[in-house]
Amino acid sequence: MTSSTDARTTLQLRQLIARGFQFLHPRDARGELAAVVGVRAHDAVIDVVRLHTEDDAVAMRMPADEVNVLAPSRFSWRRRGPASSVLEELLELPDDRIV
Repeated sequence: MTSSTDARTTLQLRQLIARGFQFLHPRDARGELAAVVGVRAHDAVIDVVRLHTEDDAVAMRMPADEVNVLAPSRFSWRRRGPASSVLEELLELPDDRIV
């Protein structure tokens, strides 16, 4: 049985995909899933979300010219916390500008 938090996170991930996020699933040296990483470039920004566990997620919005999107030196918005909360805030960001 799926918890309501799992179902909410799944719905949020589907919403991100509908908005154009592309997801990667990097693995560690043993071949185990290290994180779920979503990236979307739009307008003059790049949005990135990394889900490590249900309770550990981080999302950022950065300028489109940022060199390292996984460890940016500049960002205009960043949140860390439980996946469902971080995804909710990411989904609430306006699409058309840097916040």
